[in-house]
Amino acid sequence: MNLFIDYQTKILKLLKKLESKEIIKIPKKINSITIELPPKNQEAHISCNAAMLLAKENNQKPIEVAKILVKHFTKDFKEFNSVEIAGPGFLNISFNQKFWKNYLNQVIKLNTKYGSNKLKKKKYNIEFVSANPTGPLHVGHCRGAVLGDTLANIFTFNGNNVTKEYYVNDYGGQIKIFVNSVYYRILEIIKNEPFPSNLELYPGDYIIDIAKEVIKSKSIKDFSNLKKIFNLLSKKSISLSMKIIENNLKMLGIKHDNFVYESNLVKNNLVNNVIKKLKVKNYVYNGKLDVPKGEQTKEWKQRDQLLFRSSLFGDDTDRPLQKIDGSWTYFAGDMAYHSNKISRKFDILINILGADHAGYTKRIISVTKAISNNKVDLICKVSQLVKLFKNGEPFKMSKRKGDYITIEDLINEVGADATRFIMLNRSNDVEFDFDFKKVTEKSKDNPVFYVQYAYARINSVFRSLKVNLKSNLKINNEKYLLNNHELEILKKIAEWPKCINLSLSKLEPHRIPFYLYELATLFHSYWTLGNVNKEYRFINEEKNLTRLALLQAVSIVIKNGMTILGVSTPEKM
Repeated sequence: MNLFIDYQTKILKLLKKLESKEIIKIPKKINSITIELPPKNQEAHISCNAAMLLAKENNQKPIEVAKILVKHFTKDFKEFNSVEIAGPGFLNISFNQKFWKNYLNQVIKLNTKYGSNKLKKKKYNIEFVSANPTGPLHVGHCRGAVLGDTLANIFTFNGNNVTKEYYVNDYGGQIKIFVNSVYYRILEIIKNEPFPSNLELYPGDYIIDIAKEVIKSKSIKDFSNLKKIFNLLSKKSISLSMKIIENNLKMLGIKHDNFVYESNLVKNNLVNNVIKKLKVKNYVYNGKLDVPKGEQTKEWKQRDQLLFRSSLFGDDTDRPLQKIDGSWTYFAGDMAYHSNKISRKFDILINILGADHAGYTKRIISVTKAISNNKVDLICKVSQLVKLFKNGEPFKMSKRKGDYITIEDLINEVGADATRFIMLNRSNDVEFDFDFKKVTEKSKDNPVFYVQYAYARINSVFRSLKVNLKSNLKINNEKYLLNNHELEILKKIAEWPKCINLSLSKLEPHRIPFYLYELATLFHSYWTLGNVNKEYRFINEEKNLTRLALLQAVSIVIKNGMTILGVSTPEKM
């Protein structure tokens, strides 16, 4: 149920009927008819641009076409209370009371399904977080984690099949440094050997915790020779690190469906296999690259190397697949991983990348096109940086886990609800400041509190009236007329399916917290009116069914929206 799409379809059907009667002419392409909200200074409920689109085809001014349409709109749509011409020819439409009461009944009947769109269902793979398995997640991972999880929730809300995936980069130089770090901490614990300060190692105390767990497991008996035990120590250390990461994500309310390990792709020869396939297609070749931008010419040595022709797909340059020592580059592993994803027959692949990977998108989209013969879409969403502030100053917390602020620190400070809601309160492609003071205060300036408080207030009304909020209220021709404040709230409720549709089609979940805050603002403003005028009170001598149904509809939308965001809706605050 989408008011805007429904009336776009109904009006187009009427126009075709009028054309068949030779009343108007319709252009061959008329699908651009839009049903929108009118400007805020106008009281109409929806606005239609049909007259503007028909004017040229009918060789008339838009306002003349509008006059014709007004006559037929009011005749054919009994639910229209009025149709007025605005500006150069827009049609401003207001619905009657019966329509809105029926709409309320439909919202309540749909309940948890209100807002979902009847579109073709697809199979999605959303890869997000995918941090190196070398320690706890930090704030830099948080925004992308919440973005990926919320996108998955939106797709699921609309009935799609979604796999939330984590790609574990457990192959390469960073893993060697990590395992070495654990090894030297073990020696420090069992042999009192000083932790080296002259080596490239991870310094965080979490390495000590992992080292203690390795010792405790007794899976390795002899630590005298790192080379002999490296593979086993690596497997154990990565497993323990991934447990830390999964616990961090659990604190955020995030659970991945699938974990794909890069080491398994290499072990199973997937990198070699995909490169062979791309060689056959002439997308992989041996060649030389020019000096990269920003490199010192004297330090750069041109050499023959294995390259992928990503420049054929719009990338700046072709990309190397092997390092100077013959090992695979990070990109080569990613090629194998995306080949693996393509083989699992997803309709759409989505990667959530950190700000430091913004320049990586062209090459990975290129290789996906090359492997799938342009049959699989890969969408990359870059999550920009978050800056933490408290009392106007950059905020620094405990750094026990290393030289960064962890997700665990953040959630312990402000809670998972505030973290998730605020991380989504800006478009992912812009940086934003996370102000600890604002997200912990109980005021309108704290959007997550303001939305949750609206839900709690509605619950308090139903408790006071001893009516079950979850009961299926239904309005049966009640004489009570919705006032203008209530109609404004209803108009906002009617926007919810449109908000979901845009969030889905544009992959912009930040639209949801914006919308919920606006709905909560309308509700709280109406609540405040009741403090000075008993006519607007929700609790009075009469148990007004229409007004209760309106409150229930608001609660349904807030509940659905907050569930998608992964944020709780407390019944009391």
